[in-house]
Amino acid sequence: MISILRRKNDTQPTRRLCIQVLRHNPADAASVPHLQAFEIAEAEGMTLFIALNEIRATQDPSLQFDFVCRAGICGSCAMLIDGRPGLACRTLTRDLGTTITLAPLPFFELIGDLSVNTGKWMRGTSERLQTWIHSSAQTDLDALEAPMEPELAEAIYELDRCIECGCCIAGCGTAQMREKFVGAVGLNKIARFRLDPRDDRSNDDFYELIGDDDGVFGCMSLLGCHDVCPKQLPLQTQIAYLRRKMAVIGLA
Repeated sequence: MISILRRKNDTQPTRRLCIQVLRHNPADAASVPHLQAFEIAEAEGMTLFIALNEIRATQDPSLQFDFVCRAGICGSCAMLIDGRPGLACRTLTRDLGTTITLAPLPFFELIGDLSVNTGKWMRGTSERLQTWIHSSAQTDLDALEAPMEPELAEAIYELDRCIECGCCIAGCGTAQMREKFVGAVGLNKIARFRLDPRDDRSNDDFYELIGDDDGVFGCMSLLGCHDVCPKQLPLQTQIAYLRRKMAVIGLA
């Protein structure tokens, strides 16, 4: 049976893909944004990551895009795929049409072609929201950390799965209109540290960070972030929870 299936698969025609890439080098004053089309033969199990690497290796070595892990963990290869934010390494070409249009994520600083500087924005947001554990207790490096209930540890881990790919920001209507909006990635970080019993900050402290229109009250509830998150984080639930909590604190 295996050999029969293999022969049958071998007779299937190979699709020819036309991959259109929005190209632009902001460092070159003569560069004008334009679509450039590349044609390649589709291979079994091909991802956009593989397709782009083949294009760069065989057709145009100047093509710029980012990648590190190839496993949907680093978030580096996020881009607009037929107008929708996604990860190139986790997108199979067989799930798309024969003409595929790729563009860099909007909102972030463009480096070139499909490469954007998400790290600069993520670092700035983390510093602004102080996304580290705040503790007034004297740290004893030799002491054992207090045990945590497994359910709480699991809830914190669920939010820690964010890979900071930028897809949620690229799919956010508010972020496109309000430059200082912290977005779902920032709100997710605050939700994570509010859960952590090692963090000494009060509800009022968290309200100072996200209790305004650049924080949780700026969200227009379009929830594009929830729809495009490649890690399927519960962003809708967390944003609604934070909004209720911050509203109570603000009215107190």
